[in-house]
Amino acid sequence: MTAATPRSRIVRLDLNGHAFDYAPGQAVVIVEADAGKRRPYSIAAAPEDARHDRCLELLVGIDGEGRGGPPFPLEPGSPVDIEGPVGTFTFPDAPEERDFVFVAGGTGIAPLRAMMRHAIANPARIDHVGLLYSARTPDEFAYAEEFRALASRGVIELRQTVTRASEEIDWSGIRGRIDRTALTALVHDPRTLCFVCGPAAMVDDIPRLLGEIGVARERIKIEDW
Repeated sequence: MTAATPRSRIVRLDLNGHAFDYAPGQAVVIVEADAGKRRPYSIAAAPEDARHDRCLELLVGIDGEGRGGPPFPLEPGSPVDIEGPVGTFTFPDAPEERDFVFVAGGTGIAPLRAMMRHAIANPARIDHVGLLYSARTPDEFAYAEEFRALASRGVIELRQTVTRASEEIDWSGIRGRIDRTALTALVHDPRTLCFVCGPAAMVDDIPRLLGEIGVARERIKIEDW
């Protein structure tokens, strides 16, 4: 377990040598055996990563006292029961598109990271990968160094925006909610396949904005949390 942001942790679940096949974007259900509580968590790593590392990677939100959301224990070595994979918000097996844009809000980055890593693991099938990532403050971008490294190598095109940071906070990037201008800068072709995951208000807005710049509704895949 490692810190991702002040309000989230990266948790890796050891598969103990077992295979666990899933599509990029899917989730697992964490089950609390005694109480019967259940909660889905998106897998934050591509299937290729899970096979290589022999574990599942999750991005888990924490409360003010550092506890994971119910029923998730955060103590290293704690056994957990999982079910799945579950979910239909997935990257297609053989997309006809070659341009992809991922729009994330907060911990909604988790399934999008899995999809993006899967896409760039097969570079012969892609022309462009863009990521537009919104967070409340600059320290709440999970996997920030990874994404910036990919952008610096020209693997992805990255845009980040903060929504609640005061002017006193050191941030030279975009401020405010994702708008049409931010999307236009990243969607270079209306045939781009777009994936959106984040708070409900964001997920409500983005398809409309993408439609205004010419992206057909069937090319917009959404998931809120």
